Amino acid sequence: MAITHIAVLAVALLALLCLPCAVAVVVCADEVVARRFWHRRGRQETHALLCLERGFTTGELELCLPDPELSIDELAAELRRLNKQRRSAPTTESVTWLAAVHRAYDQRLALASRSLGLTEHLAHLDGMDREIERVRVEGLLHAAGLRLRAS
Repeated sequence: MAITHIAVLAVALLALLCLPCAVAVVVCADEVVARRFWHRRGRQETHALLCLERGFTTGELELCLPDPELSIDELAAELRRLNKQRRSAPTTESVTWLAAVHRAYDQRLALASRSLGLTEHLAHLDGMDREIERVRVEGLLHAAGLRLRAS
């Protein structure tokens, strides 16, 4: 009888000691998965994602915009890459990462619209209104000859 009490007490103490480690693993799992995902990408994409993450936390996303001297073809390639990421983001990605990709995509859409002289209102909208405006701007850019979807 005393041996069972000792065994139960030992298991309870062991569980109590391991509980903080288990909580830390659950809390930090998102960050570990994101880092593993980033290491698979190229150096330029990793830099862009880190810049977006830093800009998202500090509120200075304008610093992550591409060079305004980018050609429209380079801008279209950026839009295709970001569109692919935002449409096929795995479920292991964090909400913050996905929001940063959406923000970067919207900024590239705005930059492409300005460079072609088109009107857009992405910065002033949110929620479903932003989604509708995003589709409208994509349609305008497509009508202007910009290919936004990869074949």
